[in-house]
Formats: sequence, structure tokens, C-alpha cells
Amino acid sequence: MTETVLLVGGGGREHAIARAVERSPDATLFACASNRNPGIDAASEGFEPIEETDADAVVEYARSVGATLAVIGPEAALEAGVADALDAAGVYAFGPHAEEARIETDKAFQREFMADNDIPGCPDYEVFEEPAAAADHVREADRDLAIKPRGLTGGKGVRVTGDQVTAAEGAEYVRESDHEAFVIEERLVGEEFTVQAFVANGQYRVTPAVQDHKRAYEGDEGPNTGGMGSYSDASFELPFMTEADYTAAVDILDAVVDAMPGYKGILYGQFMLTADGPKVVEFNARFGDPEAMNTLPVLETDVVSILRAARDGEDLPELEFKNRATVCKYAVPDGYPADPQAQAGAEVTIDPGSAGEALLFYASVDAREDGVYTTTSRSFAVVGRGDTVTGAEAVAADAIHRADETGLRVRHDIGTAELLQARIDHMNRLRGD
Repeated sequence: MTETVLLVGGGGREHAIARAVERSPDATLFACASNRNPGIDAASEGFEPIEETDADAVVEYARSVGATLAVIGPEAALEAGVADALDAAGVYAFGPHAEEARIETDKAFQREFMADNDIPGCPDYEVFEEPAAAADHVREADRDLAIKPRGLTGGKGVRVTGDQVTAAEGAEYVRESDHEAFVIEERLVGEEFTVQAFVANGQYRVTPAVQDHKRAYEGDEGPNTGGMGSYSDASFELPFMTEADYTAAVDILDAVVDAMPGYKGILYGQFMLTADGPKVVEFNARFGDPEAMNTLPVLETDVVSILRAARDGEDLPELEFKNRATVCKYAVPDGYPADPQAQAGAEVTIDPGSAGEALLFYASVDAREDGVYTTTSRSFAVVGRGDTVTGAEAVAADAIHRADETGLRVRHDIGTAELLQARIDHMNRLRGD
């Protein structure tokens, strides 16, 4: 049976999903998003300009193309109940309903869910409904803290005292923020990593660990971003991890699925590997961006077979991955994230044919008749694959060098031997090795 798959979303993550669906021998892809991603457009039979959070419009388009399955990329669409609406219309949506997506969209719910269900790895936290009380707590604390607005912030809302800001600056951030409620947590010290899992029918299948790089500038300097790039190794673990560390992270995901048996879609665990093992930084209810671009290109299992099994209530297939490392590097407008408008409109000169051995994923771009141009967010990513992380980095670096970087910025250090060794040394110090 040929499935008609509707993809909701138009970023780099969704381009990676589109490529995975396109590789399936028995699927036809349609897509909708507020922006026309030229990579998704090329992989699909039809691309409709629809706001991802407009559930009624998404359902109408799904019906018009005869969709039998749907994949929802962005978290805002999940929060808006797009999965709920598609399921109600008889189109199976591989994504959680809005209530379950609160594990990402409501950070207070996330921590309270963990506490109520004895989910391991929960840091000490407090929820504040009044910014003034949250600001006082930050200013008067005798330890470093992570300051998190309660709702979605696109990966750019967290401030960490003792790292990014002082306690006084953190308190001022809370007072001046447009957010009304905050979750204030103990600062976790270690190395961050992500494990993503396909979840349905009370089962889950995990993918290799990935390390994202949130900070804007090389050397992990500057403000947080949506993610400047990431890497995965040829095994399921990362160079600074042990197999036991990975297993401990998976055990946390296992506890979440056990406590939320109706969950379907992607469950993304972002962990901090501390001296005491993995702690939960956050959960997301969809693929990571850029992490989807690391895991999906090396997934050998037909992704549509996973979606079909989820819909039909069958056992999820065991996942097989190529034993290849990956490195993803994002090119962003020069002023991103503080003043991306200053460099919006730069022409993107790289295309799939000129990226060398790397894969090219378009993200937030403006596709016009005369070319592809940057907007105010992350523009495109290149992904190198190799037997080692440094080998994959060389492929990604070659692709970046083929592009005209005028008006763009790239974190060239992601995946380099120097940065990998720094991560290993950091964990060794924390563990006293």
C-alpha cells in the first residue's frame, strides 16, 4: 500500500524528515508550511503555503491530497492542537496531542510530571507565577540557577547564572521579560547531549546520541540560539560518554513512556551528563533541529514503515543505523540571534549539487524566482558523514567553504578534534579521572 504522507513545517528539521520519507519505496509526500522551503518543495508532490498552527487549514489540505499519515515538525503546531485535529479528521498524525505535548510546551508541567511520576534525573526546581517573585529568588540565591520561561521560546529563552549572566543580570532579565511565569532550577554542570526516540503504542525505539551547540559563537561564547550545529558518532554514544551513560538516559525515556502510555510521536530527551550521571535539561515533543539532520540521514529503516506500524497499532520495527558519524553546521545571518535583520536578504549560493559530499538542508530561507535568500533565522545546514566525527567534520567544512559566506556566520569549531577533546577533558575533570 502506498501511503500519502503530509509533512507540516518548513525548516531544516522538516527538510530532513522530507528526505527520509522520499527514500521510502511506497510513499508520496505532500507538505505545508508558512515558508516555502525549496528542499522540501523538490521532495514533495505538492507544497501549500499554510501557517503551521492553523489546524483547520492543515486538515483541509490533508483531506484534499488524501493524506493517510501526517508528521508534524514544529512544536508550535503541536501546542496549537494540529495533531488533535488531524486525528479527529481520520488522518493519523505522528505527533502528540496538545495535552501530551505540554511535556515540552509547559516547563512547569514538565517538571511536575517528572516529580509526580518519579522520573529519574529531575533537578531541584521551583515554579513562579509572578516575575517579581522569580527575580527576587534569582537575585538572593546562594547557588547558580537556570532561568526558564514557562512556555515556548524557540530555544533562546533560558539564562544561566554563573555562566551566561550574573545573578543581578538574571533577575533583571526576569523583570524585563514579556514572560509571566518561570521555572527556576539548579544549574546543571556537565556536557549536554540528546537522545531522540520514536514512540507509539506504549513502545519506543531510540536513536544515536547527538550533541547540539546552542551558543552563537565559537568556543561556546555568546547568546543561546536555536542550535548552531551538532554531531553524532558512529556508535550510539558520544566520545565523552560511556555505554552506561547512554543506557541511563534511555532509562529516563523509558520511565516517561511508561508514565504517558498514550504518547505518540518523537520524544526528545535533552540531558546534562553530570558527575552523577544524566540529568534532564528538558524534554521536547518532536525531532530536534539540528539533531534530526544527524539521525535521519543514517537511519536505514524505512521511516514510513515506522509511521505505518504506529498508526496500525503494531510493534514498532527495530531501528537500524549506518555505522557513520555525522557533523551538522548551520549557516546563519551574520547578526543572528541578536540582530538577524541586519543581514537578511543575502543570497544563498550553495545548492545540493555544489555541496560536495555533504548533504544540504534548507531551513529559514526565502525562495524567489531569481534565487534563494536568507531571512532572519538559521538559513541552511550542511551535514558531513564519515567513519569518525573528525572525518565527517572535514566533509561538512568542505561544503561550507564551497558556499559564499558573505552575510553569513558559521561555527567552524563544531566537530573538530580540538572541541571533541575539550568535551572529553571536561567530563574527565568532573568525574575526577
